[in-house]
Parts: sequence; structure tokens; C-alpha cells
Amino acid sequence: MRGPHPNRKRLLGAALASLAALVAGCANTPQTTFDPEGPFSRSVDDLIKPVFVIAAVVFVFVEGLIVYAVMRFKRRSEDDRPEQIHGSTKFELAWTIAPALILVFVGVITVSKIFYLDRQFKDAMQVEVIGHQWWWEYNYKDADGKTLVAAANELHIPVGRKVQLNLTSADVIHNYWPPKLAGKVYAIPGRKNHMTIQADKADFYYGECAEYCGLSHANMRLRVIAEEPAAFDRWRAANSIDTPGTSYPLVGTADAATASEEAKGYTLFLQKGCSGCHAVNAVARGAVGPNLTYFNSRATFAGAIFGNDDENLRAWLRDPPAEKPGSLMPKLNLGEGEITSLIAYLRTLGDPSLRGAPVPAGVAAGPPKP
Repeated sequence: MRGPHPNRKRLLGAALASLAALVAGCANTPQTTFDPEGPFSRSVDDLIKPVFVIAAVVFVFVEGLIVYAVMRFKRRSEDDRPEQIHGSTKFELAWTIAPALILVFVGVITVSKIFYLDRQFKDAMQVEVIGHQWWWEYNYKDADGKTLVAAANELHIPVGRKVQLNLTSADVIHNYWPPKLAGKVYAIPGRKNHMTIQADKADFYYGECAEYCGLSHANMRLRVIAEEPAAFDRWRAANSIDTPGTSYPLVGTADAATASEEAKGYTLFLQKGCSGCHAVNAVARGAVGPNLTYFNSRATFAGAIFGNDDENLRAWLRDPPAEKPGSLMPKLNLGEGEITSLIAYLRTLGDPSLRGAPVPAGVAAGPPKP
């Protein structure tokens, strides 16, 4: 008995692949370009729509002509010869002028959008964005360029206000992309690029690094938290660079039995090398990793891939490279008691009420386990 015809198998495979692509495109994802929620992302969307319509019309027209030509002028006998149109001024003018006019139109609307997106607004809030392997550093600036707030991975902005992000990189090329608020802009070492974002409403917006930047590129995510102006002002005041971090008297061997977990964690933070990489205002000046002064005010950590809870934090402190491949934070061989103390100290840094809504399941669930 003969099996299915090979052509039927190919058609079935193509149909299943098309169906899978269609279903994947219908997923409800918080990170999409096609649902803009700000004037600058909307300008990109306004460009995509006419260009897509033009491309679709051209595609249908050209493919229609091909199908028509194949059916209408197919060879019916050995003596058939197609009519030659070489040298037809009418046809040659048509297929030269029409594409040129289409390209001019697309070029004009594209260039106008590029100039609009490249504008720098004097009244915009200024934030320096520095890409690191594999996390984002945010420094909020005043009119004189002084840092007001130092944050990481989670960018807080006021609703309805323009925010200019001045992007650079501390190591390799990164690409900053919050799709619901703007397009992509490169963060390049030794160079300053900029993008302007603005949110229509109070919400959480998700993004990622869109340029391969090393082993944990896929784990370099970001969150933009758009807040009402009063809530943003509260967050900014609570996270001021002038506010000192929590400190305790150092705990010696003789005091260990009676000292609090927070105090023991503070001592470990200074003695285990944490302070050499992480800054805590008025406590440590490390500049390799994120500033931890307001760690407990953040809903995520480690490049916004883990929700900021004790279980994730314990796994991270136990073995950072195992949780995030390529992590520059080494395994410190901490005991479980030491981890408990460090977590207790980190919980004194910041205000968890400033985190906003909980992180949706799967958005900051960490990298997939092998």
C-alpha cells in the first residue's frame, strides 16, 4: 500500500508551521511593540502601519502579476513564443517611476520620524543609563549634572513627563529596549546616545537588552515603573543619594551569640568582600555591581530576572554563577547561617512599600534550569 504523496506531507508541514506561528503571535505578553503606551513608541507604531500596508499592497500586486502571467501566457505548444516587450517605453517608465515614488514617500515619513525621535527636550528629566554585563545602572541627574538617585535595573518615571535616557556602556555594546515606550538605542562604550520616553499611565513596562552582549545576554532584562507624580516624588525622596545606608557596630567573635542577624550581616558585608563591589551610601564605595542602598525597595534583582524574595536571594548568595551563567559575582562559599545574616541586613536597605505591584509570574522567574 502506497503512503501519502510527498507533496501532501510538505503541504501539511507548511500548514502546521504556519498555524504554530499564528498561535505564537497571539500570546498575551507584557513585552510587545504593537501595543504602544507612550507618544514616542506610538510614533514608531504610526510609521509601521503605512509602511506595512504599502509593502502588503506591493506584495499582492507583484505576486498577482506573476500568477496571472504564469496562467495566461503559459506555453501551450512547441511553437508558442512569448510576445517580446523589450524596448517598450511605456512599461519601462511605469516600473521605474512607480517604485521610485513609493520609496520617496516611505523615505519622507521615515526621516521625519527619525528627526522627531532624535529630539532632545529641555524640560525632560535626565537619567544616565549605563549598561553592564548583565544589568542596567540608572543615575538620575539634576540640571547641573549632579546625581540625585542611583538605581539599578528598575527605572522609575513620573506619568506624563518626558524622560531623556543618556545611554553608554561600561564594557561591551548593549541595546536598550522598552518596547511599549520606545524603540531600540545602542549603549556603546565611550559614547553617549539618547532616547526619550514618556508613559501615558501608571503601569509596569518590561524590556531587555536587544544586542548580544555575552553569556547571560538573555538574562539582562529591565523594568520601567511609571508612577503618578506624587508617588514618584516619594520614591525619589526615599532613594536620595544623600541618604545613608543602614550601619551597625562590627560584630566580633565574643559578641556573635548576642548580636542581631542584621548586625552580623552588616559585618559579613564588610568582611566577605561584598563592599569591594557594591556601594551602600556612607558604608561602602564599591562600583563593580549595583548600588545596594535601596536593595529592598526593588521588586527584582540580578538583572531583573529574579523576584526579590528570601528564597531567590538565598539561592543567589549560595552560588551566583549557577543561577546566572557568567555572573561576575563569584561564589563566596558562604554558610547557610552567613546567608541568613546577609539577607537580614539586605532587608534593612530600602523600603519594600516602594516596589509597586508584585512581579507577574514568569516575568522575573530567572533563567531556565537545565
